[in-house]
Amino acid sequence: MSRQFPLAQRVAEIRPFHVMELLARAKALEAAGRDIVHMEIGEPDFPTPQPVIDAALKAVATGNMFYTPALGMPEVREAIARYYRERYGVTVPAERIVVTSGSSGALMLACILLVNPGDRVLMADPGYPCNRNFVRAMGGEPLEVPVGPDTDFQLTEPLAAAHWRERTVGVLVASPSNPTGTLVPAAELAAMAALARERGAALVVDEIYHGLTYEGECPTALACSDEVFVINSFSKYFGMTGWRLGWMVAPQRYVRELDKLSQNIYLSAPTPSQHAALAAFTPGNLAILEARRLEFKRRRDYLVPALRALGFDIHRDPQGAFYVYAGCSRLTADSFEFSRRLLEEAGVAITPGLDFGHNHPERYVRFAYTVAVGRLEEGVRRIGAFLGR
Repeated sequence: MSRQFPLAQRVAEIRPFHVMELLARAKALEAAGRDIVHMEIGEPDFPTPQPVIDAALKAVATGNMFYTPALGMPEVREAIARYYRERYGVTVPAERIVVTSGSSGALMLACILLVNPGDRVLMADPGYPCNRNFVRAMGGEPLEVPVGPDTDFQLTEPLAAAHWRERTVGVLVASPSNPTGTLVPAAELAAMAALARERGAALVVDEIYHGLTYEGECPTALACSDEVFVINSFSKYFGMTGWRLGWMVAPQRYVRELDKLSQNIYLSAPTPSQHAALAAFTPGNLAILEARRLEFKRRRDYLVPALRALGFDIHRDPQGAFYVYAGCSRLTADSFEFSRRLLEEAGVAITPGLDFGHNHPERYVRFAYTVAVGRLEEGVRRIGAFLGR
């Protein structure tokens, strides 16, 4: 009889995604012949753009798929620096850019770099669940600050200051955010950067949904300070989820330490993905991405009023990403049970608020508009019939 070895305490502190349980059930229903409208997973439905695929195939055909420098191919770092200059008018030296194995790799590096056991990191609740789990994995404590419609579900400088506690070493914000799709204004980013600097802490800004905004430009935190850590990704706007490639822009004095950490944790980001990413910034590819952004906007502009008409509370149209964080208190007292029944009885998969924190999760559900308008219309029709029973 084999013995069971004890697990590290951190494993018990990290919860699974409840949406994955619902996704597994949705797949089982599909395998049994049911038609399911998927509005639960935050993955664009568009395939990888052809210029990116072509660049990858050309590079792979050479056979030169060796390790790259831990910080990334110099050509990729230069391309990202050029992108910041051309899109945002911000000068970011390529030497400050760390190419990572997905944005998750960048967030992990940031937490390893900054968080000691017992340290604390401020973040919004609701928020992306992995952020708090990366802090826990380092033995730190996520300080989850309840936020609501009055601040667009975003952390602010006054809230951060009010919830600051001993051994707070960082503030983590996301703009646009998951699950709410809201932005942090430029002035607020600057104020939080100043607060973090004054108190000897780091500001980490998750910008992985940059590019997917629908009213005006979304400011990068790099425009307000060189002392912030900015995380970005090729997954969402660039449509390269499975390529597992992201990046971090770090203050110059920390790059050597990040190089050392990257060498030890994953050695280097995937070589084929880095070659493919060089095509992501070309004019032809950016034109494809712009057309997709407009299609996401069309989906949002259909879904938000349709959900409001069904009785969901949406305080404002999402400004970015591809999510609607909708209040469901008028329809149910338990968003998880509501989501479960909606899947089983109506064939519509959505995400309960339970995945995003402790701030009244039973009152909210998240819809992802990552399927075509026709499927969104079918989902809305089914939800309406479900609510009318």
